[in-house]
This record gives sequence, structure tokens and C-alpha cells, in this order.
Amino acid sequence: MAKLSLFERRRQRVRTSLRKRGGSRPRLSIHRSGRHIYAQIIKDDEGRTVAAASTLDKEVRGKTGATTNGAQDVGRRIAERAKAAGVTQVIFDRGGFLFHGRVKALADAAREGGLEF
Repeated sequence: MAKLSLFERRRQRVRTSLRKRGGSRPRLSIHRSGRHIYAQIIKDDEGRTVAAASTLDKEVRGKTGATTNGAQDVGRRIAERAKAAGVTQVIFDRGGFLFHGRVKALADAAREGGLEF
């Protein structure tokens, strides 16, 4: 097996611990690139995405996701879309990303929007 990067090792470690603790709660999964940030709520037992939001959405197409303001906007929108789909409790999957900066801003905005994790 090929040697995994530090990011991939951290991602596997986070995902494994989430499976142990998560139970049947949906997962709020985050992906962060250099220009954009993406969030989706996934029900793993059904294998489907319940809600998704990103800085590529039509409402905010002009803004960039490379700022904490863009991440906060995505956090607010994912929270309202999740509530519309009937999801209030999730487990936060930060992937291999460290919990600071844009990832933390998105999580805090989602909590303020009504998601519990």
C-alpha cells in the first residue's frame, strides 16, 4: 500500500472516530479549496445527500469562498436548508482540514443557524 499523505491520514482518523461516535445522525461534511468552500449533509445509512451549499451557489456566485465571510454565508445557508429538510442534529466532519479559519467560521455560523453538533 502506498504511503498516505498527512492530510489523508488525518481524514481517515477523523472519519473513523465519527463512525464510532455518530450513530445514526447525518454527517455535515466540509470541503475547502483555494477558492471555494463546500458543505453537504449526508445520511450515510441511506447513502444520500440531504442538503448542500457552497460558494458556487447562484445567490452568491460573485463572492469568493476564500474568506471567512464566504464560509459564514455557506454555514448559514446549509443550516437553513437542513432545517427545511427536517435535520436539526448532525455530526461535524471536517475531513482532513484543521478546525480553524474558514472551517471554524462555517461551523460557528451553522450552529448559530440552528444546527446542533
